[in-house]
Amino acid sequence: MLKVIRILAAVISLAVLPAIAVAQDIDGVVEHPMIERYPGQVIAWQHIENYQPYKVAVGPVTGYRQIGDWIETEGRVTRTFYKYEGEDRSYSEVYKNYLDALNAEGFEILGEGMSADRKGAAVGSRQWMEVTFKENPATKPGAVGTMFSGTSSSGGAGAIVASKQRASGKAYVVIYVEQHARNYVGTLIDIVEVEAAETGLVVVDAEAMGADIEEYGRVVLNGIVFDFDKATLKPESKAALDAIADYLATHPDKAFYVVGHTDSKGAYAYNSKLSDDRARAVADALKQDYDIAPDRLEPHGVGPLSPVFSNASDAGRDQNRRVELVER
Repeated sequence: MLKVIRILAAVISLAVLPAIAVAQDIDGVVEHPMIERYPGQVIAWQHIENYQPYKVAVGPVTGYRQIGDWIETEGRVTRTFYKYEGEDRSYSEVYKNYLDALNAEGFEILGEGMSADRKGAAVGSRQWMEVTFKENPATKPGAVGTMFSGTSSSGGAGAIVASKQRASGKAYVVIYVEQHARNYVGTLIDIVEVEAAETGLVVVDAEAMGADIEEYGRVVLNGIVFDFDKATLKPESKAALDAIADYLATHPDKAFYVVGHTDSKGAYAYNSKLSDDRARAVADALKQDYDIAPDRLEPHGVGPLSPVFSNASDAGRDQNRRVELVER
């Protein structure tokens, strides 16, 4: 575990201790174990995507709203926004604390820097942050909006881009810090775990399922695999089915549509039937192998009618071929 240097907690004055004691994280968030927060911060927003593209900026701004050097990756993305409220700490102190901690834990620093104005083009400048936020927008509303809109404020800002090769795969960490107001320092920590994407089999998990269903009312069942052009579930789907059944067992009051999707290649009638058959195969497996009550899962197929990406590329078509749970 990457631990933020605790000695800083000892120098927080007694005058601010009551404020820190009463501040609490928002409900339903779980701090990622890779990075421990700066003392006195509270989690004000969090969004977890089980599988999502993410662009890691490792170079400066090279033109109008452009960065020339990116690492394009994908995987499980955990985005956590922290607030520190109090006039005893500045963004530069929070920034240095995280930088020291990353170095101490053996992370490779791919880029870092601070800026007190919007004019700089280097990593960590406000201009740089504006471009990175445009490429990696916050799709869930909440307190993080102060970070994304705060790039026009007069306080300083900084960012650290780092990576580490772990036994479970590579992880990227991007830490954004900004002085939003005299007594308000915001910190956004994005953690991208790419192991699942690199293995070629991303598997949904119960935690990410719950987050997506709560926010969007639906979740893509990553890890469900069929024989080519058939509705026969392959053995490697078991891990995903286990996770889905686990979620359904712990939320017995919820019922869902199981919705099959295809890409747009081929005739509509054929794709419509294939998507329906695949949705039914998933629902049947959950009912028969995991004792999920039949009335909780209603299968339907919509063929190519609801793509999530363009069907013009292989990558887009691959993402469009999916099965989702949609809350009823």
